[in-house]
Amino acid sequence: MSQALQDLLDLLDLEQIEENIFRGHSRAAVVPRVFGGQVAAQALVAAGRTVPEDRLAHSLHAYFLRPGDPGAPIVYTVDRMNDGRSFTARRVLAIQHGQPIFALSASFQRHEEGFDHQAAMPTAPDPATLPTSADRLRGYDHLDPAVVERFLEAREAIDLRYADDPPYGKFGEPREPHSQVWFRTNGKLGGAVDEPLLHVVLATYVSDMTLLDSILLAHGRGGWAVGDVVGASLDHAMWFHRPFRADEWLLYDQESPSAQGGRGLGQARIYTQDGRLAISVIQEGVVRAPR
Repeated sequence: MSQALQDLLDLLDLEQIEENIFRGHSRAAVVPRVFGGQVAAQALVAAGRTVPEDRLAHSLHAYFLRPGDPGAPIVYTVDRMNDGRSFTARRVLAIQHGQPIFALSASFQRHEEGFDHQAAMPTAPDPATLPTSADRLRGYDHLDPAVVERFLEAREAIDLRYADDPPYGKFGEPREPHSQVWFRTNGKLGGAVDEPLLHVVLATYVSDMTLLDSILLAHGRGGWAVGDVVGASLDHAMWFHRPFRADEWLLYDQESPSAQGGRGLGQARIYTQDGRLAISVIQEGVVRAPR
């Protein structure tokens, strides 16, 4: 396991300070606020630690309320909304400086057999044939080297590979609002940490990294890295369909059906490399031209 991955696991390992109350800390992000995927992942950890082990997360719905302060701890309070025979529901509030910055509702279910169908996996290049983030980012002469290093440092625990040029790599002309990214952790998971909730939490963490890219593609924008867009996540929803491992390749197939009113919508499906539909994701974000 890489040191960067161990640091990420430590970041997600919350401190319990009272029943239903947990505390987490932050790490540097590519923007001067707490990374949204980190808050969502930590909130899901807090929820999961109040749920029986035989109940697995199957959905989450979240709102980003205020920018997080990366220099201050985040307190997560868990409301045990329901403990039914099949489903368990939790509500989590993330608080900093006495104010809520993030709210999440999550549902967990014991295993059941049932009807089974899925959308087919789209065609995508083999991840082994694609450049790493470091190779791709350092190949763009127009990017500020300091920005490149911030990107790479923030994503060091994740091996993330774009199937095509990301928005900040090729911009100026509109492209199809569709983006594909392969990702996995930068190292294998094992031992005591290798539990189903961790894989779901890690996928939640990564899911906020690239989902709004397809909005930028539709308008030929490069994003914050080149300074032609101002944006932030507003809300985020995920449905976990089938088991997967975050340390094995996952295809993040993303598109944007709409942008209007200073907001844009991204939706995606995440597949295992052998074609199983693992996760569905939808996110809306603020996407504006700088004033």
